[in-house]
Amino acid sequence: MTLFEDLEWRGLVQDISSPELIDKLNKGGMTFYIGTDPTADSMHIGHYSSFLICKRLAKAGHRPLLLVGGATGLIGDPKPSAERPLITKEEVDKNIKGLTAQAKKIFGFEVVNNWDWTKDVNICDFLRDYGKYFNINYMLAKDHVKSRMDVGITYAEFSYMLLQAMDFYYLYKEYGCELQVAGSDQWGNITSGIELIRKKLDKEAYGMVMPLVTDSQGNKFGKTEGNALWLDENKTSSYEFYQYLINLEDSMIIDYLKKLTFLSKEEIEKIEKENNEHPEMRIAHKALAREIITDLHGEESYNEAVKISESLFSGDIANFTEKEILDAFKGLEPFTIKEDLKIVDLLVEGKICSSKREAREFVSNGSITLNGEKVTDLEFVVSKDKCLVNKYIVVRRGKKKYFIGIYE
Repeated sequence: MTLFEDLEWRGLVQDISSPELIDKLNKGGMTFYIGTDPTADSMHIGHYSSFLICKRLAKAGHRPLLLVGGATGLIGDPKPSAERPLITKEEVDKNIKGLTAQAKKIFGFEVVNNWDWTKDVNICDFLRDYGKYFNINYMLAKDHVKSRMDVGITYAEFSYMLLQAMDFYYLYKEYGCELQVAGSDQWGNITSGIELIRKKLDKEAYGMVMPLVTDSQGNKFGKTEGNALWLDENKTSSYEFYQYLINLEDSMIIDYLKKLTFLSKEEIEKIEKENNEHPEMRIAHKALAREIITDLHGEESYNEAVKISESLFSGDIANFTEKEILDAFKGLEPFTIKEDLKIVDLLVEGKICSSKREAREFVSNGSITLNGEKVTDLEFVVSKDKCLVNKYIVVRRGKKKYFIGIYE
């Protein structure tokens, strides 16, 4: 398949600005950019799904630029329903440093910052050199503006598309950048840049947008009870990534393999066949987790995530390192152990059981494990020499309910 045919097969093309772009994409050699505003110091899985298409273009011989919006981040791209809260220049600068380092490490992109060419443009020059090329009716017709007309949109947000158009114009002139790629929600901003280049330079630029990656209900991929899946391993561990990916809905998993991995058509079709024959083995889910985590954090981190998952399933956690303990039980509120305690007292003080009677029942029924070992002796004493790495006590009640204690 050609590059464009592969992108279409994967479901990664929602719209292109001109049919001419197809041949240009297949030939290679274009400079293109994708942008992100520095609203945090790490990208999340939503960025990854978009930026992967840039890696595909780079592998096909195109030159990628990542634009980090030091200027646009101070304004905020209009949300469909409400204005984004403003962040300070200090926050923006801090986030830019994190995003720049991360982009170079994960994606290998050259990074540019639109603050560099925006900071010295005064308001009169901005209005004369850019504002006069935009008709208000043209701007009002953009979807991201229309969606806000009922609740209202500030002039700052309304001007955002001019700033993004200015970015495309600048990159076209200074870097020979002919193409902007983004998620489908950026189509209006991209076409504004194409129009500006055509009007000011009489040159043709191009845009391509991909569908937003969502679940079967249309919710954005990676939204887990309001918490983002960060690409920074210190914010979201490989184990957390693994758990999220391995539990994705079955109906969407092949679609995710197409959009979020570099596996070939033949490899994905083989996985799909095996997955349909043995759905209980979650072959497709494991393949997705392997490809994404290895790409983001490396093979060692992926293997560690698998080890933690399999060890928790089997109950074999006695040899966990401190990092593995912290990754596996991140989010649990630990309880403190200040002295040696009988197992029944530990269960009550750690609020694992509501009463000594309930604690005795759980122990007698074989429902309590301590650091992976089942405890049935009501006189069993929990002491520091029984801790993992001389510090942690991990209690499992039943099959899935975990608690963690720290011995002081």
